[in-house]
Amino acid sequence: MTRKERFKLIIDYFKVNMPVAETELDHTSPYELIVATILSAQCTDKRVNIVTPSFFEKYPTVSHLAKAKVEGIFQMIKSISYPNNKANHLSGMAKMIVSDFGGVIPSDINELQKLPGVGRKTANVVASVAFNKPAMAVDTHVFRVAKRIGLTYNAKTPLATELQLVEHIPEELIPIAHHWLILHGRYVCIARKPKCPECGVREFCKEYGKLKVKG
Repeated sequence: MTRKERFKLIIDYFKVNMPVAETELDHTSPYELIVATILSAQCTDKRVNIVTPSFFEKYPTVSHLAKAKVEGIFQMIKSISYPNNKANHLSGMAKMIVSDFGGVIPSDINELQKLPGVGRKTANVVASVAFNKPAMAVDTHVFRVAKRIGLTYNAKTPLATELQLVEHIPEELIPIAHHWLILHGRYVCIARKPKCPECGVREFCKEYGKLKVKG
């Protein structure tokens, strides 16, 4: 099976079986999404969703956050991983959006990456989810699943994975494909013991094909 054929089979499967796939980070605006995404680094979405309601009650807009003291931000997010760093990032991000972007969250990936605490993955999430741009955010789930099922070849970095995926996925499907891979990795193709018997794409999966040959 060629990679092109594998991409088509897997995309066709998800289009039918997961027609709706969205981020599990609770948010109602680009501002809330960028905050939640920064907080989600090396932390579960579930934990972030516990923290953000009270956070957004205290800091309902980017302007409110820009005026906040770092110590106050820290107190609101101290149950999140790396709260010191993230408090500083959130403060710096909000201040820069107010000073450099007129208080409006930018939609451009390069502009987003200028913000403190916003790397390429976070920028891609915001561009894709908030603005429906064809951006492929590569987290640990996407990196693992894409390699395991055979969508990427010899991609040793998240950027290499991103470039290979966007090359083969139709542009209009890139935003939802990001969620297909994340959710598949989170609930089926898990890291230590993938649930192959439950997997709807196992017949197209490169690793599963190897296991069948060995078996």
